[in-house]
Amino acid sequence: MASLKNHQNPHLGILLLALLVLFSLSKSTLSQESPPTVYEILPKYGLPSGLLPNTVKSYTLAEDGSFLVVLEKPCYVQFEYLVYYDKEISGKLNYGSITDLKGIEVQKFFFWLNVDEIKVDLPPSDSIYFHVGIINKKLDVDQFKTVHSCRDGVFGGSCAGSWKPTLELPTPVDDIPMLITE
Repeated sequence: MASLKNHQNPHLGILLLALLVLFSLSKSTLSQESPPTVYEILPKYGLPSGLLPNTVKSYTLAEDGSFLVVLEKPCYVQFEYLVYYDKEISGKLNYGSITDLKGIEVQKFFFWLNVDEIKVDLPPSDSIYFHVGIINKKLDVDQFKTVHSCRDGVFGGSCAGSWKPTLELPTPVDDIPMLITE
């Protein structure tokens, strides 16, 4: 047995140890998970993942809940109402709500109105609430549970994502002649 000890390579133990360390480092590097998507983050805050369209390019979320979501381009999604998403959407994420919301508008008749806040009931119910100025609108949460595809234009055609209908009066109301009947 003594003759076997003399023939062992003293560097073999160091080489094996180095390979073991290298293997464990590469394994831990490979096993690191990628950060969660914004669609995975929303349910952790009690909100449905389908509040945002499928074109999210990136997002940041600060410890205080402030966030910025960047889409590939502005677009529209048809829910119960037509919704316009700007290229950048920001606000503050809290459990069960998004406040200080910027970058999402909803069409009501011929007008586009800013969505200021989104809330859900706690504990969760079948409803979600959208605050548009002084108006609160209760909708069925089911339509927001799946992520929807974005489209470029209001009518499905390409409008470069920038066309939004507006209502303009051609002349001031005082200049419109009045019909007087006797």
